Amino acid sequence: MAADLLFEDIHRTGAELIERGARLAGGLRALGLGEGDVVAVLLRNDPVFADIVHACRTAGTYYCPINWHFTAEEIRFLLTDSGARALIVSADLLDSVRAVVPEGVQVLAVAAPGKDSPAGATGYESWLAVQRPYDGPRVAPRGHMAYTSGTTGRPKGVLRAAPPLAMLDEQLARMRSVVAQTMGIVQGTRALMAAPLYHSAPGVFIQNALQLGERLVLCARFDPEQVLALVEKHRIDVLYLVPIMYVRMLKVPPEVRARYDLSSLRFVASTGAPCAPEVKRAMLDWFGPVIHETYASSEAGMITVATPADAVAKPGTAGRPVDQGEVRILDEQGVACAPGEIGLVYVRQPAYPDFTYRNNEAARRAIDRDGLVSLGDMGYLDADGYLFICDRASDMVISGGVNIYPAEIEHELVRYPGVADCVVFGVPDDEYGERLLAMVQPVADATLEEGAIIEWLRQRLSGFKVPRTIVVEALLPRDDTGKLAKRRLRDKYWEGRTRRV
Repeated sequence: MAADLLFEDIHRTGAELIERGARLAGGLRALGLGEGDVVAVLLRNDPVFADIVHACRTAGTYYCPINWHFTAEEIRFLLTDSGARALIVSADLLDSVRAVVPEGVQVLAVAAPGKDSPAGATGYESWLAVQRPYDGPRVAPRGHMAYTSGTTGRPKGVLRAAPPLAMLDEQLARMRSVVAQTMGIVQGTRALMAAPLYHSAPGVFIQNALQLGERLVLCARFDPEQVLALVEKHRIDVLYLVPIMYVRMLKVPPEVRARYDLSSLRFVASTGAPCAPEVKRAMLDWFGPVIHETYASSEAGMITVATPADAVAKPGTAGRPVDQGEVRILDEQGVACAPGEIGLVYVRQPAYPDFTYRNNEAARRAIDRDGLVSLGDMGYLDADGYLFICDRASDMVISGGVNIYPAEIEHELVRYPGVADCVVFGVPDDEYGERLLAMVQPVADATLEEGAIIEWLRQRLSGFKVPRTIVVEALLPRDDTGKLAKRRLRDKYWEGRTRRV
């Protein structure tokens, strides 16, 4: 079974997608790409992603999704480091990256319907139409090779090993069990994706939805009311959202929410960041008992799931390990922490093949301890084995000897009316060592006042957690993985000083 795909005015059946994927797989082989090679993808959300997913499963190639917001130099690094042999790029983005495409990389330009391909470029659709379907040997399927900044340094490509063909069915069964519990995707699912496909979790979501589902509805971008309308129109039963999307959906006026029938929803999946308990409670009140939260990473896969019942019984939890998943909390000496004691989170999910970082095996070894890996997150397990994530170790602020986790403050700030996004970090303070500073990005036409925001936070947080300074920025910068560039913003304040944290 293969899902059909809807994207704006485009509707392609599952059979059509399989056929297009086979042609793309054959075309990549004709370009010289073999098993284990990489095709880079610089696309906005586009139905061509479905071609790529099916082709990589057939031909055993990896695809490396690149954030199309990146600068040319950032794209140059990813194209070079990934070893990409081909690049599939939105036609309107091509001119900005032509100069940084390494020599020998074949470029295929995806033009919008009714538009011509750029001069001097190979048009994707006309090229695909004349490719012979893949007729090579059966190989282990591949998926995306996500780039992640991890805990430090430049982004690193997560290269997951391919399971031996003799073990493929067993491995797929284990992975699908995890996906069913963490993302809700099972045979016959009708799924909707509105998040950017250059991120890791949305990529995993659509890979599974295309294989197992009945229908995948893909949005060009996230619009809260459009999502509600599409859920009703297509009777969507599985939806992927992240906490910032919850916040923006909750800002939809009640009278607008009431226009849409969401009764088809049975599973809403959330990954990428911890969800504030108050936000999750508000979503549960609106959507019903369908909100699920997962602790996951590009490296380790999906580790835990917090069910709607868990969210009520254990507010703030990321849940318990799925299937054979394992979570340990260790202190700086590698000693297991007692229940409730905060330490570094180490995890393992045997349902996924092991991974390395492309061109950086040393970085892979550095995060390993007894077969488990840590991405620098701080958290604790309660007495019942439920995981709670506090923050990144590198983001923790120590002010006057007190550990403060900015994520808790960010959860509150993003709920403030008129705030589109925010970041909180520690800056030098001669008396306390560090003090909190927040930066907020307003929604269009909104006016934010520092004093009003600080007073609002004081009603919701302990005094020592309220930032002394709030800076309003028209646009907060993002790093090489598309996440807010907290390190870049913070480091400006620490130039010439020795950090303790």
